[in-house]
Amino acid sequence: MVDGDEVIEVQISALEHFSYCPRQCALIHVEQTYDENLYTIRGALAHERVDSEVDSTTDGVRTVRGIPLWSDRHGLIGKADAVEMRPAGPYPVEYKSGRPHGRHAAVQLCAQALCLEEMLGQPVPHGAIYYAGSRRRYDVSIDVELRAATLAIIEGVRHQLRSQTVPAAANDARCPKCSLLQSCLPAVVAERQRMRNIQALLFTPASIGPDERGDSANA
Repeated sequence: MVDGDEVIEVQISALEHFSYCPRQCALIHVEQTYDENLYTIRGALAHERVDSEVDSTTDGVRTVRGIPLWSDRHGLIGKADAVEMRPAGPYPVEYKSGRPHGRHAAVQLCAQALCLEEMLGQPVPHGAIYYAGSRRRYDVSIDVELRAATLAIIEGVRHQLRSQTVPAAANDARCPKCSLLQSCLPAVVAERQRMRNIQALLFTPASIGPDERGDSANA
């Protein structure tokens, strides 16, 4: 995707971040802020196990792992955990460490499908998300609704990258498990009046008494 003379590429991983919390996405991809917690470490370990596996063939279906992905049409770049090369077409599989929560991972999977369609010239109507927490694979239909939602999120991330803006903190039920909790400080930032009062104290000039003015007072 070209913005003037500049190509603004969106990382596929950023789409799940934006879908879950636009502020989280901006802190990671605009301000380059990233912290680890129990959940991100679990995710990293799950992906290490997947990445360490070799390509395989089961029941005549070849599974290719760690495929670099790109889309000139949508300005995307990233990687697929695994792609099953089925007779009906490529079938991407995304691995997650936890359990299903919302459509955030499905958006990431849909972006992978968009890339595969452009790269291989084949339709990708379905994919799957494997959740290690439940040890279950869930089929995802890459339908019109999901594609539209994914394209809207791609543009939302691209707008953040173009404008270099960071949204306000949500300070809701999503925050306690977020690895960026200490960097985001949602409970503080979301209290706008409190922040204004703190800023006022920080930038209020101190008064200077007669004895502190020095020679300039007698000039």
